[in-house]
Amino acid sequence: QVQLVESGGGLVQAGDSLRLSCAASGRTFSPNTMGWFRQAPGKEREYVAAITWSGGTGYAESVTGRFTISRDNTKNTVYLQMNSLKPEDTAEYYCAGRVGRVILTTAGAYEYWGQGTQVTVSS
Repeated sequence: QVQLVESGGGLVQAGDSLRLSCAASGRTFSPNTMGWFRQAPGKEREYVAAITWSGGTGYAESVTGRFTISRDNTKNTVYLQMNSLKPEDTAEYYCAGRVGRVILTTAGAYEYWGQGTQVTVSS
């Protein structure tokens, strides 16, 4: 099995930046595709970004141009750099992984999940 642990969340003001980290452990090979999802109270879990083993990336329209996903395979770690944060970015952010090599945007496609880290953006 794979364990995912997120870190880096916090309380910031609109326009500020945060970098989230997701460390994977517990399996010889890390998941081929890693993603970030977020969920605000009363809302569905929403796709944010994803990255393949080789570095191909995808982003939700709402974060394109502001967020950057990256990974360091030597450290089994995935990052989400969040710039120009807005109050509507406030949510619990979850790291996810899947064995498949193709980026998918639905939460059900990902087999491994972290416990989440809270990001709160004040106006």
